[in-house]
Amino acid sequence: MFTSSIRPIRSENGRILVLDQRKLPHSVEYFDATRLDDMCFAIKEMVVRGAPAIGVAAALALACEGQRLSSARVSPLEFLSQLEKAKGKLEATRPTAVNLRWGAQLIFKLAQDNLSETLDVLAARLVDCARGLIEEDIAINLQIGERGAKLIGDASSVLTHCNAGALATCGWGTALGVIRSAVKLGAHMTVYVDETRPRQQGARLTAWELLEDNIQPTVIADSVAGYLMSKKMVDVVIVGADRITLNGDTANKIGTYTLAVLANVHNVPFYVAAPLSTIDAETLTGKDIPIEERDPHEVTSIGGMEICPEGVNVLNPAFDVTPGRLISAIITEVGIFRPPYEVAIQEALNQIPGVNAGVCPH
Repeated sequence: MFTSSIRPIRSENGRILVLDQRKLPHSVEYFDATRLDDMCFAIKEMVVRGAPAIGVAAALALACEGQRLSSARVSPLEFLSQLEKAKGKLEATRPTAVNLRWGAQLIFKLAQDNLSETLDVLAARLVDCARGLIEEDIAINLQIGERGAKLIGDASSVLTHCNAGALATCGWGTALGVIRSAVKLGAHMTVYVDETRPRQQGARLTAWELLEDNIQPTVIADSVAGYLMSKKMVDVVIVGADRITLNGDTANKIGTYTLAVLANVHNVPFYVAAPLSTIDAETLTGKDIPIEERDPHEVTSIGGMEICPEGVNVLNPAFDVTPGRLISAIITEVGIFRPPYEVAIQEALNQIPGVNAGVCPH
């Protein structure tokens, strides 16, 4: 199997190790997120980030907490009660990405539906399920990449925003997975990478991981995208997603909506690549998506250096919502959806295994 060598989440010897994305691109270090509080910190502070990745990380953390509780010899009811509290802590770390809730709910439902087992056996089952999600995620990304590569075809240039690659998943990636798959099939394209203020996920992370896989990125300031489109230098825009509602409205890193509007004006196809687990079955439209507001310091400083005068007011929403009507297609592991999205999305939700049944999807 042709896969990226980048593995941002590892589960080995009873430990959960996540690639510390705060340190990239200058150093490659792993952060021990085995303890529940450490994983909550890692997710909140973006040590590990990306909707699919934090979904798997949450599942691993909850399963690990299940192991701890089983070793403490609590009663089955206490086990479930404490596991539910841990689930709540994880879900509270970042409110926008729905995969976080998906991963935590999967493990909790599995425990809830199998509480008649001995806790040692149940805890082992939770861990096996969570670990299996790592390879499951990579397999899903490869399917997305294969479908997306056929969709973008012979595009000679593609623009992407933030980081929707191996670092945002368990390997390969969604939007970057499409680019990787296209390159694997022999495509030659210019890959424009938005720097993605304020945390520079494009400049720091996407550029780094593309170089790791011998794909040459061209980093641009966020404000350059419209200029490139006006000069017909962008054939396709492709991004990831943190939450997709039933009507196709999509939350993604702040600045995505701007790109979608620009692409629409310049007749450039605008694609979203995401797994089914990013679809929120409980939310009808984007206006109901909670938008995370982050620390103003992310805006007023770069690399620890203050760039704004003291005392300025700051707005720092981490995400925006792109209406489904501006999205040319949504690329998933089960198919490519076109607008209007309601019917295709509802049919796809019926193919999601495990979440409602409490059964591990592998």
